[in-house]
Amino acid sequence: MRVTELFLSVQGEGVDAGRLCTFMRFTACNVRCGYCDTPYSFQGGEDRTIDELVAEAEAHGAPMVCLTGGEPMLQRDIVPLMERLLERGFHVALETNGVIPLAKVPRAIVKVMDVKTPGAFRRPDSPPDFASSEAFRRMHLHYPNLETLTPNDQVKFVLCDREDYEWARAFMADHRLADRVAHVLLSPSHGQLDPRDLVAWMKEDRVPARLNLQAHKYIWGADVSGV
Repeated sequence: MRVTELFLSVQGEGVDAGRLCTFMRFTACNVRCGYCDTPYSFQGGEDRTIDELVAEAEAHGAPMVCLTGGEPMLQRDIVPLMERLLERGFHVALETNGVIPLAKVPRAIVKVMDVKTPGAFRRPDSPPDFASSEAFRRMHLHYPNLETLTPNDQVKFVLCDREDYEWARAFMADHRLADRVAHVLLSPSHGQLDPRDLVAWMKEDRVPARLNLQAHKYIWGADVSGV
């Protein structure tokens, strides 16, 4: 497997925020979101074996491992790695963009699945109906992944603006996400959407979701890697 970086830190977002965690950031991604904060993981990295990765996780001593990227599901041996980590007693979270099929992911893995909003891909020359277009539908999510979700999982929306929020609110309702997963996370794109605005909208709509801030960016800054 190709790994960009591996480090010990605290989980910066989601329900496990604040927990000590070993992060395994895998190289390569199959989408290009406009707000991506880890483009350095698109290429480079070094080849690592399952044995090496499990040994490093054990050496770090944290009870939690986060598989992230890039996109971890692009790695050929990612499922065997998940199985090994579970066998060794780790609490394992998979951060995935939701575009690659997740049917083979073990049920005990906590899937933190993004649902990409229109703002992730919208460009100045995008047509007015981009959000409802078949082109957007094809690129933003592998829809059968919704059927793999369990109460063990989380769904995350990164929101760029009010339009993204309204789109995500409708998607949540249409696909009954609050009934499928433990938590729906609404994450304001850092430096793009003011969290205070998002909280005001959530209060107004009584939306069944949690505010999700990236704590590591407030601790170390938005452009620091390996933390």
